[in-house]
Amino acid sequence: MTAGPRERAAAVQRALDGLLQIRRVMNAGAAEPEAVPAEWERLQPVRAVALVLEAAGIPPSAVGDDGRRLCTGYVVRPSEPTGALPRGRQPQTVARVEWHGPSGSRAAYEQHTGLGRCAQALEKLGWLALEYRGERRLHWLEVEPLTPE
Repeated sequence: MTAGPRERAAAVQRALDGLLQIRRVMNAGAAEPEAVPAEWERLQPVRAVALVLEAAGIPPSAVGDDGRRLCTGYVVRPSEPTGALPRGRQPQTVARVEWHGPSGSRAAYEQHTGLGRCAQALEKLGWLALEYRGERRLHWLEVEPLTPE
């Protein structure tokens, strides 16, 4: 049985509350423990970023059984770090957020605005989100966790 929108929103909010509790425990030595991602998030940024975006009420894109996009929204996938790492620092997995929609939708025109909403939601919860533009005017965010101070 599939959960309805209210049940899904409640489950996502409980998951976000749990994530913030993990931050309070794991980042206890930080000035603001809830302001930066915990180790679990840094190790699984795709899941953590998707949770933050869904909790912010930003719609995810969806693909039907036939492989065609059904709705416009974000897509989160793993990415490689874009810059050189400081000496002695291990590479972290970086999440890539894209904005997609069905063929013929206005998703391509909405990507800058949609990704801007994603960046704002992520930055509020301690993620650095930088927007890039590639071939064919494709925009995306490279998202990585801020580190505790």
